[in-house]
Amino acid sequence: MGSHYSLKYVAQARAPGQQRLRAEVEAILAEVDAQMSTYRSDSLISRFNALPAGSCQAMPAPVLELVRVGETLARDSDGAFDLTIEPLLDLWGFGPQSRSERVPSAEEIAQVRANVGHQHLRIDGQQLCKDAAVQVDFNSIAAGYTVDRVARRLDELGLRSYLLDITGELKVRGRKPDGSPWRIAIEAPRDDRQVAQLTLALEGYGVSTSGDYRNYFEVGGQRYSHTIDPHTGAPVTHPLAAVTVVARSALRADGLSTLLMVLGTERGLAFAEEKGIAALFVSRDGSGFRSRASSAFRRLLPAAEAGAL
Repeated sequence: MGSHYSLKYVAQARAPGQQRLRAEVEAILAEVDAQMSTYRSDSLISRFNALPAGSCQAMPAPVLELVRVGETLARDSDGAFDLTIEPLLDLWGFGPQSRSERVPSAEEIAQVRANVGHQHLRIDGQQLCKDAAVQVDFNSIAAGYTVDRVARRLDELGLRSYLLDITGELKVRGRKPDGSPWRIAIEAPRDDRQVAQLTLALEGYGVSTSGDYRNYFEVGGQRYSHTIDPHTGAPVTHPLAAVTVVARSALRADGLSTLLMVLGTERGLAFAEEKGIAALFVSRDGSGFRSRASSAFRRLLPAAEAGAL
């Protein structure tokens, strides 16, 4: 998947050994990569992306599942979330087919946007079809899906306590050997160094963070992040620097963190409150940052920390 993974777990008598666990995890990673990676031309989704408008291609159940998840997120957010923005990412220098980081013209953006839009996708039985030359990019939800998929397999293999991290998307189950909970540090959105903003003690949750502080470029003092607003075809311009979502499903947390990052703090916080989403928003405020949390997120924190948000 072009990134890293780690699994920390409490060994148990009936669970497989480390070699077996590694093989089980990496088999799932290899399957997801072969199906959904946009960084390899032979993946199923890359082959679909190369097809012209009016084409259909048979797809396995996981690919169709993620298309349906994307459709739900797109519908719920009035199009703020969109799986078909890969050509825009490429145009701005952030996608797998990027050539350079640059600010494209309005004409270039308009031309590319003609082939962007989740409404151009449809599922017909076991086939994925397109009525425009759209390209699907699962990077906003594939890691969360993979975390959930690996976690289910770990449960089947008898693990009862673990901390799983795939490309930065997390899931925790059980407790450490001393009975204390797994603790997840939420990183402050700094460009210069890694700093923990707060720490969550969690059990049975997935955690996802999206932000503009790792993948961006600057031109003329203006920051352009990899978070693209499908409505404008350009990087978001609001001051939201990062958003963290906690949910039982890592897939849901992954998709929602991207969705909320597009919406920005005000619209995103309203969306989170309406949907009961546990989300932490960190926005740039002058030379520093300001944090705001949804009601559901504050309930996950000790009273002292919750009161400060």
